[in-house]
Amino acid sequence: MQLIQQNPDIHAYLASDEAIDHWHPLVQETADALWSATGDAYSYAKAAFEFVRDTIPHSADSGDPRVSWRASEVLGTRNGICYAKSHALAALLRAQGIPAALCYQLLGDEAGDNLVVHGLVAVRLPGSETWARVDPRGNKPGVDAQFSLDRERLAFPVRPELGEIDHPGLYAAPHPAALKALQESADRTELWRKLPTAL
Repeated sequence: MQLIQQNPDIHAYLASDEAIDHWHPLVQETADALWSATGDAYSYAKAAFEFVRDTIPHSADSGDPRVSWRASEVLGTRNGICYAKSHALAALLRAQGIPAALCYQLLGDEAGDNLVVHGLVAVRLPGSETWARVDPRGNKPGVDAQFSLDRERLAFPVRPELGEIDHPGLYAAPHPAALKALQESADRTELWRKLPTAL
């Protein structure tokens, strides 16, 4: 699949906003700690991915009812769904000057029903002309997402025959449909009812 930048300016994928708040002290502190343990862009990007994937439980797995959406909040509460965890990873990458984009899939349940939008991240390492998608959702039985730049190892490969979709767009800011669902939900139960079913 050919990934498509929604903004032709690569600097847009380094910017901060209300959700990807990489200027926040907690994001900066976390990024600095991860960088000091790695020291180069590839190792840092992999470490940031694994940090978000492994130390911040997906709230559907943990049962946490709280809804977080800002990157700093996700890092502070160690909680979030796929969109929120993607905001956290994008913020950590951008904090160290690595372009990061938000991207989306349309996925169903095991039978292919109840389609909803799923969020993940694309990274473009310095000196590279290509983007690579990675999914920090969090692994569990049946889900084995890994940091891989040459071959995608996502949490959920799409099943086109069931109506699932890989959206090719690379967004510099969260898609409004995803952000609205997060911001307007008091808890995860309400969020589950408001998850977007299309972009």
